[in-house]
Amino acid sequence: MYRIEKKGWGYRLTFGGSVEAEEMAQWLEESRKILADQEEGFFVFVDMRTIIPLSRDSQIYIRDGQRLYRQRGMIRSVVIVNSPVVAAQFRRIAGEPGIHKWERYIDASATPNWEELGLGWLFSEVDPELACKPIGSLS
Repeated sequence: MYRIEKKGWGYRLTFGGSVEAEEMAQWLEESRKILADQEEGFFVFVDMRTIIPLSRDSQIYIRDGQRLYRQRGMIRSVVIVNSPVVAAQFRRIAGEPGIHKWERYIDASATPNWEELGLGWLFSEVDPELACKPIGSLS
């Protein structure tokens, strides 16, 4: 399942459950249409708290979607997860050099104020990793 919501500041994307390659291809095509007239300078809030790890084929569409949003003028994005496994998967998918300049990950299972931290990153560039325990930390 996926949902794209247009906001005054950009987009809120929600992905949940098992999202297979066919559905990810549909999301990418819908994103292309939505972003066709998008002016530069927007933010993306991605809620992936209920998603399960993606298949290899689905990962390709996510990577292409990340590039598309960035090419169309995205300033910053934040990805909210509920699993260090999913966070690691998305960090690997987004493995382009320099991605950390504009994208952050927040583990909602360990961070009760995840939405506030995510919006702080988008609007004010307040790094959530400085305010909460990083995903995958051993301490």
